[in-house]
Amino acid sequence: MNLDKNAENSQSAGLLNILINVIGPVLILHKLSAALGPGIALALALSLPLSKGLYDFWKLKKANYFSVLGVLNVSMTGSLALLGLGGLWFAAKEAIFPGLIAAFVLFSSFGENPFIKTLLVNPQIMRLDEIHAKLQELGQWEHFNHTLKRATQYLALSFVFSAVCNFILALRIFTPIDANMESSAKAEALNHQIASMTSWAMGVTLVPSMIMISLILWYLLKRLQNATGLETEKLLRS
Repeated sequence: MNLDKNAENSQSAGLLNILINVIGPVLILHKLSAALGPGIALALALSLPLSKGLYDFWKLKKANYFSVLGVLNVSMTGSLALLGLGGLWFAAKEAIFPGLIAAFVLFSSFGENPFIKTLLVNPQIMRLDEIHAKLQELGQWEHFNHTLKRATQYLALSFVFSAVCNFILALRIFTPIDANMESSAKAEALNHQIASMTSWAMGVTLVPSMIMISLILWYLLKRLQNATGLETEKLLRS
């Protein structure tokens, strides 16, 4: 299925967010810690999501929440590194962020704008005019709203899963660093642990999350088919 121009732009923006807020900081921490020094490498890694967030706020007049999370994540990581903390502290930090997202998504399911509407049920992905017209005609708005609420709660559950996976993964990666090492060597070793955690988390949590989102989309389409009588081709933009 070919996506329309808006969907392509949205997808490109998502890839750029991942590149700047996740992949870029990982490469800096992995490759430049030895050459630039751990402190400078950490500051440079932090500057990427911070710069992206400020640019989007200036250009679009709205916050880029992906960049906000990236700044908070790297800032908290840097604070723990400067304090010389590791192990359980980093494991807790890695679980907190997807946990906070899960709480936000779950909370949104009880309001008028469940988060799933922003993620999947939007004009770039679905033919909302046709869907809304059919829902109105058949009196299926309550069915539709219940579907959005349930799908949002499933999405929140996927972030809870990510939080648990991150916690277990962090416990394995953030192993104790030899206290007899020089400060710069310890900082460099910690930067490598941070980069390893970020890169591994991409595979361990991103892949299951994408599978979960695909299942949620399938659930939404089936429920909408039942509510509207429209085929998948009429629900999705082609």
